[in-house]
Amino acid sequence: MPDALFVYGSLRSEFDNLHARRLREHAELVGRSTVPGSIFRIGKYPGYRREPEGIVNGELWRLRDPEATLAALDDYEGPEYSRILVNGAWIYLYTGAVDADARIQSGDFLVP
Repeated sequence: MPDALFVYGSLRSEFDNLHARRLREHAELVGRSTVPGSIFRIGKYPGYRREPEGIVNGELWRLRDPEATLAALDDYEGPEYSRILVNGAWIYLYTGAVDADARIQSGDFLVP
């Protein structure tokens, strides 16, 4: 099982929630990274889609125990997010409907 995870939203190191802290405890930050695709505002969270073409900014983490950590994060992300592989790293894909006007043009959840 791949041990790399790309995060683009509330799991990033800038956040201090239960799940972001859990990730920091069970993984090592490799550094800033990008993946192809786009992110959209879904309420107060972002959602990743492969299309339209763009660049999404985030962080790459190396998981110490991928199975256990990903199982916990799958529960956190919920049923509207599916974990997929992009460029060899896991990422959470938003599977619900998105509004084109809700696209985060910067590709960075922390940049308006």
